Amino acid sequence: MSGPEIFWYIPNEVRPGHRGDDAAAGHNSLDMLTAQALAVERHGWRGALLGTGWGRPDTLTVATALTARTTSFEPLVAIRPGYWTPAHFASAAATLDHLSGGRVRVNIVSGQDSFAAYGASEVDQVGRYARTGEFIRLVRRLWTEENVTHDGDYFQVADSTVSPRVQARPGRPHPKLYFGGASAAAERVSAAQADVQLFWGEPLDDVEERIARLRALSEKLGRGLPPLEFGLRVTTFVRDTTEQAWADAEAKVAELAARRDRPGRDGHAASAGQRRLHGLRARGEVLDDNLYTTPGKVGGAGADTTWLVGSAVEVAKSLRRYRDLGVTHFILSDTPYLPESERQGRQLLPLLCAPE
Repeated sequence: MSGPEIFWYIPNEVRPGHRGDDAAAGHNSLDMLTAQALAVERHGWRGALLGTGWGRPDTLTVATALTARTTSFEPLVAIRPGYWTPAHFASAAATLDHLSGGRVRVNIVSGQDSFAAYGASEVDQVGRYARTGEFIRLVRRLWTEENVTHDGDYFQVADSTVSPRVQARPGRPHPKLYFGGASAAAERVSAAQADVQLFWGEPLDDVEERIARLRALSEKLGRGLPPLEFGLRVTTFVRDTTEQAWADAEAKVAELAARRDRPGRDGHAASAGQRRLHGLRARGEVLDDNLYTTPGKVGGAGADTTWLVGSAVEVAKSLRRYRDLGVTHFILSDTPYLPESERQGRQLLPLLCAPE
């Protein structure tokens, strides 16, 4: 089995202090974002996810700036159908892929957003995922075919050829398309259209069940693409010792809870995936060996998510157990983002990348 592909996270937020990050002046300046990308590159990460949403800097613009200032950093560019039309996005991403030497990856997001603010139509959940499935199919065709004509329920193009053409690379006919979502409608999109299905930090048994279901669904839907791959997006809370990790994790949850009354965005609150994470808290504060569910109680500032807590050895062991289930892509993070990308790059990454 080839090694895992491991990414960090760059917040890409106008407002400082994202999820407990340092509220430093100029946090979203080009120099600060570049410092984060260079640290990601220097400490062995494949690249970093750039978050998206109306009211945040445009991810493709940020990704373009960061690839120009790095040499191997791969931006995992989060984008939303509706904000982009397929042909416009296919062309923009193909151009960046060309200029960066094939470093672009794409995370397609279908959750709730301020659709009216950028002129997209508001549709229900089933409609959103139907639109997303059509978006992915058309983008892939525009990257791999010429003179594309498509007359769908949501998008239309006639005799469309993207230029420059996407260059196929070993194991990668076009930029890899990541997708998340836990609803039945979302899983049908992943099973049929995505390259990588992303999971939040759920317990091992739940991830194993979802992988089996998605594989069976891929076969049922007649997936005409390479097999679906799987990824995990989780906070990794790493300290030198187990005791220090848990003491610091509990202190950080208390600090984030104290910020609950501050204004902030909670963009995942309505998603099926987020409801699954909320449900984990009823099963216990700590699941498996070290999956900490309590951070979800503090809402938006705490990311409404789960943390893997422990020493580097313990967290690496937990991540390898997900890999044993078939997860080969990992998006990790903790705050403050810059020093943590460096520290976890030194302490955690070598353990994940070492031969077993």
